Amino acid sequence: MRATSTLLLAALLPLFAGCQLLADPPSDPNVGGTRLQGELSASNGKLLFQPCNESRRFVVNDAGNTGLLQEADNLAPDAKTRLFADLRGRLGGSRQVDSQGQFDVQRLYRLEPAGDGCLDPNFKQLTLRAEGHSPDWNVKASGRGMIVERAGKEPLPLPFLEEEIPGGGLSLTSEANGQHVELWAAPQRCVDPSSGAIRHLRTELRIDGQTLQGCGYFGGARDN
Repeated sequence: MRATSTLLLAALLPLFAGCQLLADPPSDPNVGGTRLQGELSASNGKLLFQPCNESRRFVVNDAGNTGLLQEADNLAPDAKTRLFADLRGRLGGSRQVDSQGQFDVQRLYRLEPAGDGCLDPNFKQLTLRAEGHSPDWNVKASGRGMIVERAGKEPLPLPFLEEEIPGGGLSLTSEANGQHVELWAAPQRCVDPSSGAIRHLRTELRIDGQTLQGCGYFGGARDN
């Protein structure tokens, strides 16, 4: 169901102006890192990360200059507020009074008010999740296909062709049932206007003659 190819330069320019997809990619920050989901909380002037279903806590060090510390402060200025975070980095360092070590964060995928993120049963199967508003829509893509959901319409399951875009983006396209559907995802910080949640992808869904803007993130089935 997947195919990988390189798109022409001209095809990228009208899609995400300013996304800098054509710049030379930096060295891969993910090598040797582990992707983890969990909760962030503040304690004694430090930001602590507690992985899902664990009691251990780690002091956060923004080793990859992701802006996580500032993003967390903006989203939860109250020190008592907890956040859900989806991050990649390395666990290590020595045990401290209020933590079991340090989490050197290299990449930020998601940051949002604490909810049921640790309980998502579909995360490991997802390739990509995207959603937007006005009107509300969301797309869940996996190795079994993608499901497009829009306000007031029945869920639309579709097979798709996946193409990688230079710079770390993706396009998912489908021609099933005589209907042309495109989902584009570019690596750019994106803020959900309804919740303030941070995503690492800016997305665009093209369907039924409409172009719908939104945010997204890679699921657990995509290791980057």
